[in-house]
This record gives sequence, structure tokens and C-alpha cells, in this order.
Amino acid sequence: MTWSVYGSYLVIVVLIVLAPGPDTMVMLKNALSGGFRGGLLASLGIFTGNAVQGSAAALGLGVLIARSQPVFLALKWAGAAYLVFLGFQALRGAWRGNYDVVEQAQRRKGGGFRRFREGFLSNITNPKVLVLYLSVLPQFLDPVRTTTWDALALAYTVAVLGVVWLLVLLAFVHRVRAWLARRRVRRTLDGVTGTALLGFGAALALES
Repeated sequence: MTWSVYGSYLVIVVLIVLAPGPDTMVMLKNALSGGFRGGLLASLGIFTGNAVQGSAAALGLGVLIARSQPVFLALKWAGAAYLVFLGFQALRGAWRGNYDVVEQAQRRKGGGFRRFREGFLSNITNPKVLVLYLSVLPQFLDPVRTTTWDALALAYTVAVLGVVWLLVLLAFVHRVRAWLARRRVRRTLDGVTGTALLGFGAALALES
């Protein structure tokens, strides 16, 4: 693989990463409810899910999953249901607005792992991520010359750039945390985030 080919790939990946999607909304949801640590753990979960899906695509497992209609549909519906569940959670928080009570209860339950799990599950159950890998990676791989390591390098580039962008957004959210902590602002953002997650879930479920 040449640097010019990798450069072209980077341009496409950056455009994909910058487009807001479920991963962004899940990170923001956890950053709003769990502060910097919550957003960071959710981002690490998303990165892990992304790396797993990228590895599956690079090693050829992704093709088998995509071609197995029952497995692919099960993954699709699980992903849609989970995004809708997270969306309802955010909307419920916006409706109630009792953030102090909820966050104290979450801390007692060990909310750190839950936030990592939310990030991981929201990504790993989204078959659109796998389809993205399967549609983009082959365009930059020569079946004769490139190796499995080349494919893995391309796949992990997506995961790394994705988590870097999430951390940039997280740093911005943390910087304006005092403004975001206002109850009215927080309820509005939770409402927007919840609605977006419901929309992503519905789009995933309805996509043929």
C-alpha cells in the first residue's frame, strides 16, 4: 500500500467520522449525565466496538455475517432496539429533570462500566458500521499485493480517528460544562439527544 492510496483513504474516513451519527449521540448522552469521565468511558466503549467490527471485516468474518441473512437481521434489530432504548432513557431524563437524584443512584450502581457498555453495545450492534467497512475497505485493497496487516491498518484507522473526534467533542462539552449544567439547557440537550437516538434507531430498523 502506498502513502498516496492511504492519503486518499484518510480523506474519505475523515468525512465519514465528522458526520454525526449514533456514536456521537451516545457519547454526548453519557457526557451530559456522567461528566468527562462518563463521556470518556462511552468513547472507549465505542472505540472497542469499532475495532472489533473493523477486525471482523479485515479478517473476512464480516462478509460471512453480512451474507447470513438471519444473523444480519438479528444484529440490525438488536441495534435498532438498543438505540431506541437509549433514546427513551434520554427523553425520560429530559421529562423528569431530577438529575441530582438520578446521578447519585448511578454512582452507587457503579455507572462507569455501564457507560462503557452503552458505547460498546451501541456500536457493536449497529450493522451499518460493518457494512461501511465492507464497502470502503475493498476499494483500497489489492487482493494480490496487500496483506491482512494492510487491511487491519485501514480498519483501525477508522476506529482511531473516530475516537479522536469523539474526544475533541468531549473536551468541548467539558469546557462549557458550567453552561450545560443549567437545568433548562440540560433538559433541552437531553431532549434533542433522545430524539436523535430514536431517529437513528427507527432509520436502522426501517432500512431495507
